[in-house]
Amino acid sequence: MSKITIKETQNPSILKFEFEDFITKNESFEFKNIDETKNSPLAQQLFYLPFVKTVYISGNFIAIEKFSIVEWNDVKDAVADQIETYVANGGQIVTTSDNQTKKQPITVYGETTPNPSALKFVVSRMLTKSAVEFKNIDQTAASPLAKELFKFPYVKELFIDENYISVTKYDINNWDEITLELRTFIKQYIENGGTVLDESLIVAKAEQEKAKTQEFDNLDVTSQQIINILEEYVKPAVQADGGNIVFESYDETDKTVKVILQGACSGCPSSTFTLKSGIENMLKSMLNDEEIKVEAVNG
Repeated sequence: MSKITIKETQNPSILKFEFEDFITKNESFEFKNIDETKNSPLAQQLFYLPFVKTVYISGNFIAIEKFSIVEWNDVKDAVADQIETYVANGGQIVTTSDNQTKKQPITVYGETTPNPSALKFVVSRMLTKSAVEFKNIDQTAASPLAKELFKFPYVKELFIDENYISVTKYDINNWDEITLELRTFIKQYIENGGTVLDESLIVAKAEQEKAKTQEFDNLDVTSQQIINILEEYVKPAVQADGGNIVFESYDETDKTVKVILQGACSGCPSSTFTLKSGIENMLKSMLNDEEIKVEAVNG
């Protein structure tokens, strides 16, 4: 049975029910009522629940907006069970016929990051569950979109995660000269069904995650605590800025934590300040150890 993870969103009325795999191919659906659910038997079934207001299906999740007659805490587990049972019994999530493959309009907007050389292009659709970084065109075998973007002479590095693409540029152009061109290209590429990331890469990433879990279990307690602090307190803020931070190592002798910065954080002028004043101070305080130092391997 496909295991479902329940995730909260910024809107307390909307809850996400995430699958382990993608359930739609480059498409997003929104159903406001049962009359609109002709091509989603699952959405139709969900509307039989009196508190369901809107159903969204995209990427690897189903998001449900509820009316205020119930609290999510009272019903979310039952909804997750219902979806799991439906899928386990072979029920279809969405049905699309070939003559129905009309362009799915999306929105893309640029969002600044603390790194003046990096801009985050946010897409109104889930792109991937795995953060992937590309330093050059030779690394883009798994991402046809990244390969195309590197053909723009001003694109230096790319970072793709969740619903955004973080582009780091060379200094030759200013953002006001190239933002519209990049935004339009990304929008048209995705709307026309272009592949952002190859599924096989996501499988490889899942294997890496499994290996990471085993590695975590073999680490010393302090390293485990550091990883948990980074995951819970640091990563969400860094990802909001179009970047990522990955734990590399902890040396018990000289109390040095080494991390890898990705996306907009890589090469960002303010990243050293963030590491020293923010992350380092947080670790010192939470681990009650004033000797801890944080260094970026690629800083």
